Amino acid sequence: MRVLVAGSSGLIGTSLVQHLRESGHDVVRLVRRAPRRSDEVAWDPVAGSVDTDAVASCDAVVDLAGVNVASRPLTAARKREVVASRVRTAGLLSRTLAALADRDDRAPRVLLQASGIGAYGDRGDASLTEDEPLGDTFFAGVVRRWEAATAPAQEAGVRVVHLRTGIVLSPHGGAAAPLLLPLRAGIATRLGSGRQYWSWISLLDEVRAIEHLLSAPVHGPANLVAHADRHGELVEALRHAWGARLTLPVPAPALRVALGDFASEVLGSVNADPAVLRGSGFVPQHRTATAVARWLRASRRSAP
Repeated sequence: MRVLVAGSSGLIGTSLVQHLRESGHDVVRLVRRAPRRSDEVAWDPVAGSVDTDAVASCDAVVDLAGVNVASRPLTAARKREVVASRVRTAGLLSRTLAALADRDDRAPRVLLQASGIGAYGDRGDASLTEDEPLGDTFFAGVVRRWEAATAPAQEAGVRVVHLRTGIVLSPHGGAAAPLLLPLRAGIATRLGSGRQYWSWISLLDEVRAIEHLLSAPVHGPANLVAHADRHGELVEALRHAWGARLTLPVPAPALRVALGDFASEVLGSVNADPAVLRGSGFVPQHRTATAVARWLRASRRSAP
């Protein structure tokens, strides 16, 4: 397939572009600067402009664009930026696909739109499939507006999948970074009580799942997770994989001071069930905490 990717420079996007190309797909990257390569196309979400011919030349669109939520404190201004960066890009691509669908039978009919399991809020031990109602937290509100921005494409007959991604575990950054760094010193770090559910997926399975959904007959929300473990259980698996001797608990109050509103995502419990992904036939390579911990350790060792 010829796939247009927005947000291709982030952790998931970079890995996705590489994976798609290695799998034989042709990838076109949307960039906000002047294009430097033949596989790049400029766009300006703030101005609402994108090369419609470039979009029309593709079979599918994957939108991973949006500012990094964890990179800066969630002040009121930053929260507005988090929302705007997602709604603006999703809306622009959705409207573009809808307009193309009205006039060109060859226009892309697939939009895989980034989203997140923050949609559900802190739900304790409850198993959460895609049919669960959205929560009432800030991040649930972000997801509500983010997914709603794709309505024009859905109404035009485009198959839209909302990629409700869980905690992506990567050996080189992302949510796992604060856990992996202390392990090099022989210390496993438990955040809060450790009883909260973390619904996770390895970076490898994340990009495999996205590729799978390019052609799988799925529409609407899909929980992109491989498994849900209590945070403490995941930390124990990492401790064993690294051979760390000490587990250091970080109290919840300290996390709330250090992380502000983002602490709710670290300490909140989301036991997401990938019912739609599983039903579509996708099988993750890393299905247990032990398996993903060993993969993370092996990948760190083999990194240059």
